[in-house]
Amino acid sequence: MAGILAWFWNERFWLPHNVTWADLKNTDEATFPQAEDLYLACPLAFCIFMIRLVFERFIARPCAMGLKIQANGPQKAQPNAILEKVFTAITKHPDEKRLEGLSKQLDWDVRTIQRWFRQRRNQEKPSTLARFCESMWRFTFYLYIFTYGVRFLKKTPWLWTTKECWYNYPYQPLTVDIHYYYILELSFYLSLLFSQFTDIRRKDFLIMFLHHLATISLITFSYVNNMARVGTLVMCLHDAADVLMEAAKMANYAKCQTLCNLLFAMFAMLFISSRLGVFPVWILNTTLFESWEIVGPYPSWWVFNLLLILLQLLHSFWSYLIVKTACRAISKGKAGKWNPLHVSKDDRSDIESSSDEDDSPPTNQKQHSSATNGTNKTHGTNGYLTGAPCPDEH
Repeated sequence: MAGILAWFWNERFWLPHNVTWADLKNTDEATFPQAEDLYLACPLAFCIFMIRLVFERFIARPCAMGLKIQANGPQKAQPNAILEKVFTAITKHPDEKRLEGLSKQLDWDVRTIQRWFRQRRNQEKPSTLARFCESMWRFTFYLYIFTYGVRFLKKTPWLWTTKECWYNYPYQPLTVDIHYYYILELSFYLSLLFSQFTDIRRKDFLIMFLHHLATISLITFSYVNNMARVGTLVMCLHDAADVLMEAAKMANYAKCQTLCNLLFAMFAMLFISSRLGVFPVWILNTTLFESWEIVGPYPSWWVFNLLLILLQLLHSFWSYLIVKTACRAISKGKAGKWNPLHVSKDDRSDIESSSDEDDSPPTNQKQHSSATNGTNKTHGTNGYLTGAPCPDEH
């Protein structure tokens, strides 16, 4: 075990040339980041998760009730032992051959069985109230941590001159503000990583899982090898758009369509400008070029920058989806029935979306099927709101 730890913490990987871990030990004069500081993030992640449960129960839920958001989920499928056994033990998406067999066995028509499976799938999806509470929790945290980051960073020299991130590197002392900022962000993203398995299931589950892993790795890497100054810039930049995204979701669930559209437009502009403009020009420029000029590359420097480039690729992917969503909305003359990242039937990421994404019925049955599943063409439910002037769906 000692040999494995010695290999993992090899100074030639983590630190610049001619720098050792002994050089970065805490002294009476200065405090430096220590890897063991990050152990605190694990119990804090659990505490944040528990705080979230209390927040959603006693703060977010009453707010949702005050906005007339109902806890009712989609209409439940009628009890049927045979179909329930197929659903739980075999498949949630029966193919045509199985549907025909079930139709003969039950003496039901195929469309009725398709509708039963659609309702049964929707039955497992959380209510609009649960979605609102989740978004309100994230909005509250992002707003707090972004406000803290701005108040802290505006007093630092590296916010205004990014080369300050690398002068005297890695012998830059760790301040209480940086330590608090890092531990809180790391704890939050650890809690998100694990709560992904209990939160609303989304189609981009793997992408978000990769995003959380990349974020946690970046935070850990930048802390351990004392790239904390540029790390604070990255974290603050990312939190800005997240505030508007969660606010837009909350407005959407509360059926405040005008506010929802306004917040989405603001989110889209801020997301694209910050992730495709500011991030590469400001952050990647300093981590790739200014640091090369002042410090020079070393192994963990390459890993850190590769993680940042991976993050940039994810930014590009999400920006593409946002632009695609906006173009669809503009072409239809509305911005209704949407999810901030994936709005349309083809693009939205939420599996919690209304049943029109599954087994679309024929034209002459569409209105009946939509009403059966708790969604119609004039009143968006299930967390989605269709604009009044344009009742047609995406």
